[in-house]
Amino acid sequence: MMTPDNSDPKPSSRKLGRLKRRAEFLRAASKGRKAVATGLVLQALPRSDDQPVRVGFTVTKKVGNAVVRNRTRRRLKEAARLLLAEIDVGSVDLVLIGRDATRGRKFTSLVEDIRRTLTKAGVT
Repeated sequence: MMTPDNSDPKPSSRKLGRLKRRAEFLRAASKGRKAVATGLVLQALPRSDDQPVRVGFTVTKKVGNAVVRNRTRRRLKEAARLLLAEIDVGSVDLVLIGRDATRGRKFTSLVEDIRRTLTKAGVT
């Protein structure tokens, strides 16, 4: 619920903007910056508008069956949600690619991987 001054009462309750179309993922892959960590690969593409950050998640079939891939994707989503609630990255499209190491990685290490790749890609 919004407060009367139209500000968000809890920054951590904000939903992330989502990348949904294949073309958006491909644009980030071809024109964006790439940063690799043990638990994930991040692709970042700055935008020129004033809209909030948009995030897309993908996990390849190399990681495992559908159940394993979805669990990996959910871990990435939650780690990104927590981290992006506390730091402002501006107007950027982010693609987080899950790796085989993502599913077995400690959650705190996964959050730090995202933080580190955001810095490597020049987003923060």
